[in-house]
Amino acid sequence: MKDIIFDNFQNNVDGSLIRHKSIIDIMTKLQESEARINRAIAKSVTNCGCIEINAKKQKIPEDDSNLSIENLGECLQTHISGKICENCRSIIEGEIGTHLFYLTSLCSSLDISLYDVLVEENDSINTLGKYNLR
Repeated sequence: MKDIIFDNFQNNVDGSLIRHKSIIDIMTKLQESEARINRAIAKSVTNCGCIEINAKKQKIPEDDSNLSIENLGECLQTHISGKICENCRSIIEGEIGTHLFYLTSLCSSLDISLYDVLVEENDSINTLGKYNLR
């Protein structure tokens, strides 16, 4: 059933992509949409202020004998404080939607099933778990 949603989405995207049909257009629009996501997040910090980014070197305890790959994630931080407001959430979700549109367009142009990519990535994550080290 879930593959129907992905296939529907991919077919809808493929049917609505008219102006930017060239692979070069799709690649550059995908890159632009990624930049717009980053910009929207930055504006959440600098313009709205609903979140703050307090980035610093990740601290991994060197002397902790209980530290393992399984609990390493507990030591690492996102560097985000605060909660994104509804307005910023809406903007970022819209930008992510646009990004998905162009990612799906890229898949269609290369005759790749977005659903198959998702399934393969999910299988890889399930197989490797935390050992995929991303």
